Amino acid sequence: MTKFTQADHALVTAAVARAELASDGEIVTIVADKSDSYHDVGLHYAVLAMLLVPAVFAFVPRSCIEWALQPFLGWNAGLSQGALMVFLFVKLAAAFLVVRFALAWMPLRMALTPGSTKSRRVRRRALLLFKIGAERRTVGRTGVLIYLSLFEHRAEIVADEAIHGRVEPEVWGDAMATLVEGVKAGRPGEGMASAVEKVGAVLAECLPRSSEDTNELPDRLIEL
Repeated sequence: MTKFTQADHALVTAAVARAELASDGEIVTIVADKSDSYHDVGLHYAVLAMLLVPAVFAFVPRSCIEWALQPFLGWNAGLSQGALMVFLFVKLAAAFLVVRFALAWMPLRMALTPGSTKSRRVRRRALLLFKIGAERRTVGRTGVLIYLSLFEHRAEIVADEAIHGRVEPEVWGDAMATLVEGVKAGRPGEGMASAVEKVGAVLAECLPRSSEDTNELPDRLIEL
């Protein structure tokens, strides 16, 4: 997985400091390995696999099932309803466990997680971190969070009240795209620094720096 080096941290910190010189805005940068464990996704696929078992066996002739069970029932033994139910239960349990353990491998679980689910989880985590680390922690409600979730290759930008009312959400699109492109290219520090510069340009336009402005939030990159 992509990692931020000490040089990347220094690059982002410097970018934040420069961007804040031109506005009253306060930029907080946070990067996380992932925004969720997605355990429920693995569980949903396992349940789906289990439910498909009876659907598949509904089309399998009884004679084929009896042939498969001959080593256990004997050549002349018939397949009773109880034996058939035990056979089906074993198959259900096996399907559930195989898929559940297969999806314990995070890369496979992430590959099978719908993109919309990833986006929702990243957004939810970004909002939570914003509430903890930036929301209403500045005098003028001028905090902005740039959040990157590495495993999902997704980013979010969340702004406090004074900025949210002046900037449409679509304005942050270029900054998020720049950040994600930098991560995919193996240059996460440069991507984050470029995103900070773009956010800083927006803040300088809507919240020019006043004489009373002070540095209220840390400039350093926070890595979770």
